[in-house]
Amino acid sequence: MTLDRHGVPVTGSAEAVGYFDDAVSALLRFRPEVATNNDLALAAEPDFAMGRALAGYLGVLGTEPDDVAAARDSLATWLGDFDQARLSDRERRHLEAATAWLNGDMLGCGELLQQISDRYPRDALALAVGHQVDFFSGNATSLRDRIGGVLTAWSPEDEDYSFVLGMFAFGLEEAGHYDRSEDIGREAVDRNAKDVWAVHAVVHTFEMQGRFGEGLRYFDERVDDWSTGNFFNIHNWWHYCIYALETGRTDIALGIYDRVLFNSGSEGLVMEMLDASSLLWRLYLDGADESERWRALADGWEPKMKTAHYAFNDMHAVMSYVGAGEIGKAEALISARDAYLESAPSSESNVLFTREVGRPVCRAVAAFGRGRYDEVVELLLPIRRRVNLFGGSHAQRDAVQRTLLEAALRAHNADVARVLLSERISLKPTSPYNWLGEARVLDDLGSSAAAAAASKRAIDLQAAAEPRFAAV
Repeated sequence: MTLDRHGVPVTGSAEAVGYFDDAVSALLRFRPEVATNNDLALAAEPDFAMGRALAGYLGVLGTEPDDVAAARDSLATWLGDFDQARLSDRERRHLEAATAWLNGDMLGCGELLQQISDRYPRDALALAVGHQVDFFSGNATSLRDRIGGVLTAWSPEDEDYSFVLGMFAFGLEEAGHYDRSEDIGREAVDRNAKDVWAVHAVVHTFEMQGRFGEGLRYFDERVDDWSTGNFFNIHNWWHYCIYALETGRTDIALGIYDRVLFNSGSEGLVMEMLDASSLLWRLYLDGADESERWRALADGWEPKMKTAHYAFNDMHAVMSYVGAGEIGKAEALISARDAYLESAPSSESNVLFTREVGRPVCRAVAAFGRGRYDEVVELLLPIRRRVNLFGGSHAQRDAVQRTLLEAALRAHNADVARVLLSERISLKPTSPYNWLGEARVLDDLGSSAAAAAASKRAIDLQAAAEPRFAAV
């Protein structure tokens, strides 16, 4: 047995474990070297079990269907010829967890990783992958408690301590502990300025509190630390765009879209297209015609949708088809997912995600594209408080909530629109988007003076933000 960087026993040579440590370190930092370092670990020792487990996890973390299939086959073939008797219980559980997710049981994987963390709180790989399981399944409580439950086993002297704090900060934010999230996230960034997940946690906290001017300034002051050299920079740029939209600067958001989020040189990765679709959908709801951008994006989604893998991805693909004017493709995808629910085993976590949230949301997006706004309200109103079931963050899932609100406004369903806007304004009274919506519903209700006041409130809030856009 060799001890890894955090003192956890690992079955393997010192050389393989050293490369594995480097791979986990890169994973925590969202750096592309994670795959290269793990390949080196397996080259040094082909039967290195933790390297095999990490390779399995890397196959699913990008939610790329082809990568999942390749990683599933590779791990299954290796396991068929490998005797696990010499491994520790922890290592066998990692292999079981990776196999579970590769076979569609994301939630089962998360439970196995929790068991590992309970006994080995310094297992950084179990924490990092488990944290992503909680994110992909929208489990805010577990996002908080999985990390909170190990914190006392870590020390500020640990070289990866900031990354544990960054994960905890994001869990705190998703669970609604905004003051604590900001404090912990800032501490993590102070300890390691290039902790891009901790930066992400802080700007999420600003987003949830409607502090978009502060969010832009926070990004601007740290642009060299988060915007390059990692595979999370595109998502953080997406957050920057969301802030820009609040200020009314659509031109800034589209400039970033074309330069960073999606263009002719993009790799066509699912995680990139999620952010691109989410941004364009917000503009679509506002009535903007971005059909050329949509068509290119829809072409990127099409080969990824041949098999059902993750309902959250399905929603964004349907958005792209609707935005591109290809509603027939959107409805064909929905029909394919109907058939999937008829035949898929219940052990696949995506069955739950699709049945409970993914399918009604996709149907609502298609209905919106056809101008059936009453139908959108009928589909989304009953599930609006449990859309977390198919993953993503509160900020990402706001695309669903905005679709419901915009449909209610266009259907002149003032009762529903008033309730939705009252909820939004009560939570984020500094959001210009919320006040512009309030102006529309007040105008619909015949309160023209109050509507004018709400519009002025939105304009004043945009001006007060004083954005610099220095990162652009």
